[in-house]
Amino acid sequence: MLQHQSVNIRQISQNRAEQIGYYRFLENENVTISELVRSVADQCQAQVEGLHVLSISDSSEVNLQSHAGRLKPQGLGVVGNDRDVGFFIHPTLVLNAETGFPLGLSTIHLWSRDIDHSDKHQRDYQHLPIEEKESYKWLRSAEGSNRCLRAGGARLITHIGDRESDLYEEWATVPDAQTHLLIRVCQNRRLWHQSLSLYDYLTIQPVQGSYTVQVVEDPRRGQTAREALLVVRVAKVEIRRPDNLNAHDYPPSVGLYAVEAQEVNPPPGQQPIHWRLLTTHEVVCLEQALQVIQWYCWRWRIEQLFATLKQAGLNLEATQLESVDAIQRLTVLALSIAVRVLQLVEGRDNPELSASVAFSDEQQQCLTQLEPTLQGHTQKQQNPHPPSSLAWATWLIARLGGWSGYRSQRPPGMPTLIHGLRQFEAIFIGWKLAQAPLVCTR
Repeated sequence: MLQHQSVNIRQISQNRAEQIGYYRFLENENVTISELVRSVADQCQAQVEGLHVLSISDSSEVNLQSHAGRLKPQGLGVVGNDRDVGFFIHPTLVLNAETGFPLGLSTIHLWSRDIDHSDKHQRDYQHLPIEEKESYKWLRSAEGSNRCLRAGGARLITHIGDRESDLYEEWATVPDAQTHLLIRVCQNRRLWHQSLSLYDYLTIQPVQGSYTVQVVEDPRRGQTAREALLVVRVAKVEIRRPDNLNAHDYPPSVGLYAVEAQEVNPPPGQQPIHWRLLTTHEVVCLEQALQVIQWYCWRWRIEQLFATLKQAGLNLEATQLESVDAIQRLTVLALSIAVRVLQLVEGRDNPELSASVAFSDEQQQCLTQLEPTLQGHTQKQQNPHPPSSLAWATWLIARLGGWSGYRSQRPPGMPTLIHGLRQFEAIFIGWKLAQAPLVCTR
């Protein structure tokens, strides 16, 4: 009993020392956000050579209101409701355009609003230049992603955004021969040399074809599970410059392609699916339209990233750190971990993906030495995946997270993989120490 107790005390002491070192790292003013973001972007950059990649940006908030009483005042701001304290994050998740597999984060932007944040009316928001608006984050993220992805040798880049990023300034300045945009329409835009606006113009286009999607149940929206039939229309359009933009800074119109997917005969009481997308990619047939729709559907990956970062996964908003700067540093590191979790979930059944997507050579060596201790005595509990594949590594991480290893069981999910990664990181630190040569000092 005494021996078992002493082991626990040593483990607690070691864990406490690691926590103190970690807190000191996060509180260190010499550790800058830009350096952490650059490190994360470098990992992404190493994965994109020769690929067409999807660069998916979105914003979320880190709400710290439950900790407001103990947070240091420096850097405190308000979030979306202009009352709770916290800050905003705007990461860009990069996917392989052929498979939808997450490759990493090309940029991460963090900012806070002033505690006494004025509303849009008080700031005359409509007439501010784009550079003075929060919506400038879309152009800034595209610029930062382009630098990262082009340096990594990406063949083609498609930036994808939701309605909030439907900005004329972005359409007019971001696209080039190597860079495309794909954005869900926010407003019924006026068209150049057309009496009809965008929505009406799409309505009169011939149907290119149809396809079906499986709609999942969502009680919050009153949405029932069903198979929905959608018809697809496409059109080449030229959107007009809004009146509030300076003619010296932006062209009078921008040529784009529009795609509309609209549900036919939805069940009574159900809101029909209706997507309108604008893109710089050429879309003149059903096949091209379906490809664009598929790319946009993969935007859901960044929602999964935020879910992994927050309560469903890493529970970032429960942090006990007291400095906003430290929490922001932690956020960058946590986003990197959240990407790895997405990679493990996506790659757990794909033996063709290399483990190097998510694990360094040293980490793979450590996993190889751990493997015999994680496999069972029966064939059913042996790792069935090729060594050094991502599926092989995911199987081992899942075992560390408490998964049984039986293929008849449910595949390991996010909580299991997060727990497994925590276990592995602790083991890996000890493994690296064991590999280092002993140094004798006097």
